[in-house]
Amino acid sequence: MSIMAIDVGLKRIGVALAVGQTVMPQTPVLRKNRNQAARDVSAILREYGAKKLVVGVPLGGSSEDEMRRRIAHFVSLLEFDGEVVYQDEAMSSFEASEIYAEGRRDGRLDSIAAMIILKRYLGL
Repeated sequence: MSIMAIDVGLKRIGVALAVGQTVMPQTPVLRKNRNQAARDVSAILREYGAKKLVVGVPLGGSSEDEMRRRIAHFVSLLEFDGEVVYQDEAMSSFEASEIYAEGRRDGRLDSIAAMIILKRYLGL
Protein backbone atom coordinates (compact mmCIF):
# COMPACT_ATOMS: atom_id res chain seq x y z
CA MET A 1 0.00 0.00 0.00
CA SER A 2 1.38 3.41 -0.88
CA ILE A 3 1.04 6.30 1.53
CA MET A 4 1.44 9.90 0.48
CA ALA A 5 2.14 12.95 2.61
CA ILE A 6 1.65 16.62 1.85
CA ASP A 7 2.99 19.76 3.46
CA VAL A 8 0.45 22.44 2.53
CA GLY A 9 1.84 25.92 2.05
CA LEU A 10 0.52 29.10 0.51
CA LYS A 11 2.85 28.95 -2.52
CA ARG A 12 3.85 25.29 -2.74
CA ILE A 13 2.67 21.91 -1.54
CA GLY A 14 5.40 19.47 -0.66
CA VAL A 15 4.75 15.86 -1.64
CA ALA A 16 6.34 12.64 -0.39
CA LEU A 17 5.55 9.00 -1.08
CA ALA A 18 6.15 5.87 0.98
CA VAL A 19 6.11 2.39 -0.46
CA GLY A 20 6.86 -0.03 2.33
CA GLN A 21 9.63 1.47 4.44
CA THR A 22 11.03 3.63 1.64
CA VAL A 23 10.06 7.32 1.80
CA MET A 24 11.01 9.68 -1.01
CA PRO A 25 10.23 13.35 -1.71
CA GLN A 26 8.38 13.93 -4.96
CA THR A 27 7.96 16.89 -7.27
CA PRO A 28 6.13 19.63 -5.34
CA VAL A 29 2.89 21.21 -6.50
CA LEU A 30 3.21 24.90 -7.30
CA ARG A 31 0.08 26.58 -6.03
CA LYS A 32 -1.58 29.17 -8.25
CA ASN A 33 -4.89 28.86 -6.46
CA ARG A 34 -6.57 26.42 -4.11
CA ASN A 35 -8.69 24.64 -6.75
CA GLN A 36 -5.80 24.11 -9.16
CA ALA A 37 -3.60 22.82 -6.33
CA ALA A 38 -6.34 20.43 -5.17
CA ARG A 39 -6.71 19.08 -8.72
CA ASP A 40 -2.95 18.57 -9.02
CA VAL A 41 -2.67 16.82 -5.64
CA SER A 42 -5.69 14.64 -6.49
CA ALA A 43 -4.02 13.63 -9.75
CA ILE A 44 -0.84 12.63 -7.89
CA LEU A 45 -2.85 10.60 -5.38
CA ARG A 46 -4.49 8.73 -8.28
CA GLU A 47 -1.21 8.33 -10.17
CA TYR A 48 0.48 6.62 -7.22
CA GLY A 49 -2.60 4.74 -6.09
CA ALA A 50 -2.28 6.14 -2.57
CA LYS A 51 -4.63 4.58 -0.02
CA LYS A 52 -3.69 6.90 2.84
CA LEU A 53 -2.84 10.61 2.94
CA VAL A 54 -0.80 12.05 5.79
CA VAL A 55 -1.26 15.81 6.09
CA GLY A 56 1.13 17.99 8.07
CA VAL A 57 -0.49 20.41 10.52
CA PRO A 58 1.14 22.84 12.92
CA LEU A 59 0.38 22.04 16.55
CA GLY A 60 0.76 24.78 19.13
CA GLY A 61 1.23 28.46 18.49
CA SER A 62 -1.24 31.26 18.16
CA SER A 63 -2.33 30.44 14.62
CA GLU A 64 -2.91 26.69 15.12
CA ASP A 65 -6.72 26.83 14.84
CA GLU A 66 -6.66 29.02 11.72
CA MET A 67 -4.03 26.85 10.00
CA ARG A 68 -5.89 23.63 10.87
CA ARG A 69 -9.07 25.13 9.41
CA ARG A 70 -7.32 26.17 6.18
CA ILE A 71 -5.59 22.82 5.78
CA ALA A 72 -8.79 20.87 6.50
CA HIS A 73 -10.61 22.99 3.90
CA PHE A 74 -7.89 22.24 1.33
CA VAL A 75 -8.11 18.51 2.09
CA SER A 76 -11.90 18.67 1.62
CA LEU A 77 -11.30 19.84 -1.97
CA LEU A 78 -9.30 16.72 -2.85
CA GLU A 79 -10.83 13.93 -4.89
CA PHE A 80 -9.64 11.19 -2.55
CA ASP A 81 -11.64 8.47 -0.85
CA GLY A 82 -8.81 6.92 1.14
CA GLU A 83 -7.93 7.51 4.77
CA VAL A 84 -6.70 10.98 5.78
CA VAL A 85 -4.60 11.40 8.92
CA TYR A 86 -3.07 14.53 10.37
CA GLN A 87 0.51 14.61 11.68
CA ASP A 88 2.33 17.32 13.61
CA GLU A 89 4.67 19.18 11.27
CA ALA A 90 6.58 21.07 13.97
CA MET A 91 10.13 21.89 12.89
CA SER A 92 9.83 19.86 9.67
CA SER A 93 10.80 22.87 7.51
CA PHE A 94 13.80 23.57 9.73
CA GLU A 95 14.88 19.91 9.52
CA ALA A 96 14.38 20.00 5.75
CA SER A 97 16.64 23.05 5.46
CA GLU A 98 19.37 21.14 7.30
CA ILE A 99 19.03 18.21 4.85
CA TYR A 100 18.81 20.38 1.75
CA ALA A 101 21.36 23.09 2.44
CA GLU A 102 20.96 24.88 -0.90
CA GLY A 103 17.66 26.23 0.38
CA ARG A 104 16.37 27.41 -2.98
CA ARG A 105 12.68 28.14 -3.03
CA ASP A 106 11.92 25.71 -5.84
CA GLY A 107 9.73 23.47 -3.69
CA ARG A 108 12.35 20.86 -2.87
CA LEU A 109 12.38 21.99 0.76
CA ASP A 110 8.61 21.59 0.90
CA SER A 111 8.76 18.02 -0.39
CA ILE A 112 11.61 17.16 1.99
CA ALA A 113 9.45 18.56 4.82
CA ALA A 114 6.62 16.28 3.59
CA MET A 115 9.08 13.38 3.66
CA ILE A 116 9.97 14.20 7.28
CA ILE A 117 6.28 14.37 8.21
CA LEU A 118 5.68 11.00 6.58
CA LYS A 119 8.68 9.41 8.30
CA ARG A 120 7.37 10.67 11.66
CA TYR A 121 3.98 9.15 10.94
CA LEU A 122 5.57 5.82 10.03
CA GLY A 123 7.89 5.92 13.04
CA LEU A 124 11.05 5.86 10.89
